[in-house]
Amino acid sequence: MRVFVTGATGFIGTAIVQELINAGHSVLGLARSEASAAKLIEAGADVHSGDLEDLDSLRSGAAQSDGVIHAGFIHDFTRFKEVCEVDKKAIETIGEILVGSDRPLIVTSGTALVSPGTLATEDIIPPFNPAWPRASEQTADELVKQGIRAAALRLSPSVHGDGDHHGFVPILVNTARQKGFSAYIGEGLNRWNAVHRLDAANLFRLALEQATPGTRYHGAAEEAITVKAIAEAIGKQLNIPIKSITPEAAAEHFGWFAHMAAIDCPTSSKLTQERLSWHPTHSTLLADIENGVYTK
Repeated sequence: MRVFVTGATGFIGTAIVQELINAGHSVLGLARSEASAAKLIEAGADVHSGDLEDLDSLRSGAAQSDGVIHAGFIHDFTRFKEVCEVDKKAIETIGEILVGSDRPLIVTSGTALVSPGTLATEDIIPPFNPAWPRASEQTADELVKQGIRAAALRLSPSVHGDGDHHGFVPILVNTARQKGFSAYIGEGLNRWNAVHRLDAANLFRLALEQATPGTRYHGAAEEAITVKAIAEAIGKQLNIPIKSITPEAAAEHFGWFAHMAAIDCPTSSKLTQERLSWHPTHSTLLADIENGVYTK
């Protein structure tokens, strides 16, 4: 199938493009610059010029496709509410073109806020949280009501692997370097889930090929890794002390990232693995840290 991919030149998007091409699909990748276009051409994909705020380019890309993977998002937390609205409008615009067809649409969401403190499963659909206004899943659900084959793929807080320069683990590494020690909050027993970028890319392809409308898929290869274990692995690699800090000190130490450093979000992908025959095979998060992927 010919697949229109937004976010096609990002950390995860580049892996998705290669996964699709290796599986025999053709890719039309959204590119907002000449450098991005060159990346797509080198990967063997076709280039579609535009960006997430260029609605005409989204309509045109979707119209030329047999299916869409919406992996793009503007990661500007200084205007988070605004970029969430851009994301919502992009999904709605793509949906306009897919109405009346059986062409699948996979939108990207996250696992972190599905069920904090307890094991998140695919069948849990939390209410919309105005404090976190990204509405990818809710927007996809509205498209499903219009007969569109839309589904959501929830990614782990840590999608890890070579080339990860702007994710959550690099934030922890950079903070540890700046502060001179690797920190965790309290006992550090709060848990993240994680997935390697290549396993995530494989899941995007499987979800696209087998999409069931309204379904949530979980891109979580590891259910639970304590933040203390992550901090210890980072400290060992950087050869710096590893320390517990109080919740009160976390805001100063981590800044805006303190909430994510404290979140407890174990996540199961059992249903996803059963439904799609998805079997993660790549390295674990701690193995990547211990092998120097984040400290080269």
